[in-house]
Amino acid sequence: MRTVVLRLGIVFGPGGALRPMLLPHYVGFGGRLGDGAQVMSWIHRDDVLRIVARAMSDPRMQGVYNAVAPAALSQREFVQVVAKVLRRPAWLHLPAAPLRCAMGEMTELLLDGQRVTPARLQQYGFVFRFPTAERALRDLTGR
Repeated sequence: MRTVVLRLGIVFGPGGALRPMLLPHYVGFGGRLGDGAQVMSWIHRDDVLRIVARAMSDPRMQGVYNAVAPAALSQREFVQVVAKVLRRPAWLHLPAAPLRCAMGEMTELLLDGQRVTPARLQQYGFVFRFPTAERALRDLTGR
């Protein structure tokens, strides 16, 4: 039996993780968390849907694939892109220590990055419609 496993990055789309990530920027409190060096591996929802459709329809696709955009970025770079797209300042800096005290283990999701690449998808010939965070954010915010 053919099996395809998709390991998803942070999915940018309506109703997902993106909304709470953008909210501080909309109200003028955008900024980086910790040192900002943590890597975010993300993907636009439409690219996820295209990957799933291909995995279901193409019998050659088999095994494990990282469903992430080719352009991972640091949390600091993400904040800069959001500020540019939304035309809002990104001035706030939340140090890691207070975040760890306030949120405990949940801060691992925010402060510990992980660089993942879509190498197998790209070798397979998949072309991302939203390869960069700026392009994805402009699409999702209408800006």
